[in-house]
Amino acid sequence: MVDLKTLSLVFSGLISMNIWADTLQINPRHPAQYTVVKGDTLWGVSGQFMENPRQWSQLWMNNPQIKNPDLIYPADTLYFSGVDGRPQLGFSKAVVVKPRIRVSPIAAASEIIPRDAISQFLISPKVVGPKVLSQSPYVVDFAGEHMIAAAGDKVYVKAITAPESLRYTIYREGDVYVSPVTKEILGYEAKYIADAMLEKAGDPATLRVIRSSREIHKGDRLMVSDKGELALNYFPHAPQKPIMGSIISVFEGVSQIGQYHVVVIDKGLVDGLETGHLLDVYQRGDIVPDRDTEETHSAVKLPDELAGVLIVFRPFQRLSYALVLEATQAIHLLDIVQTP
Repeated sequence: MVDLKTLSLVFSGLISMNIWADTLQINPRHPAQYTVVKGDTLWGVSGQFMENPRQWSQLWMNNPQIKNPDLIYPADTLYFSGVDGRPQLGFSKAVVVKPRIRVSPIAAASEIIPRDAISQFLISPKVVGPKVLSQSPYVVDFAGEHMIAAAGDKVYVKAITAPESLRYTIYREGDVYVSPVTKEILGYEAKYIADAMLEKAGDPATLRVIRSSREIHKGDRLMVSDKGELALNYFPHAPQKPIMGSIISVFEGVSQIGQYHVVVIDKGLVDGLETGHLLDVYQRGDIVPDRDTEETHSAVKLPDELAGVLIVFRPFQRLSYALVLEATQAIHLLDIVQTP
């Protein structure tokens, strides 16, 4: 696992210059300097200086004096200037007064996207193929005559006789994800319920619940826990090839999707999506009646309107979890996502 504190502002190796427009789109309201504060993200900081935050690396690389820029932390300052008609960005670290003895937490480097918005989705829930859940071990009963179980309780599971691991995750069948175009099933949601530790293998096996997000029911399924958390040491970049899909689900049950909402899109690894890919979101134009024509049922399709930007942070085979980075207007289910 790569710690987020290792995020660097050196993005030249991560983004091919031919992806972005040749001309930098500078924010006309940019500050002369900006001091990083706690809670800033690199995407948000880049928006201070750029109309298009995706061009951040180009602006940074225009500064030839900085060969190996360090991480940015709260209290670090960025300076905007123009040299020979080319915009440049300077950088100075926060001043550290020495000597002085003080015990305090180390400031965390600014993250690319807000970690809190996606942390629960990095491992769980997940998307699985057909029959994966139905063929997994399941909870048959609870110790102590409980009707349900939670953290600290023991559960009996059928059947874990040859364990692959000591750590298991308890899931419950969730949504079935269907393509809005072909109507084929793209995947099945395995909804996270709890984490458990194997105490005794067998049929049934005995496991102790170590953490739970909701009550465990009989029939809930178990899978071996993922080995570790997914790394986020990347900078947003566009796909190399054209991709067009749709938003097919949103977490938290909201009807209008806004900034930092997590959505499911109907494109994944097989379509060429990868972690860090940026996609534009277009609000589908309505179909309205054309009242000035003689045709009885004539209608007009209004243009699709740019509504925001999202970033893919966890791609599966045919689906992906994505976070809305920007929302200039309300985003809805079935709105279009496509390569910028």
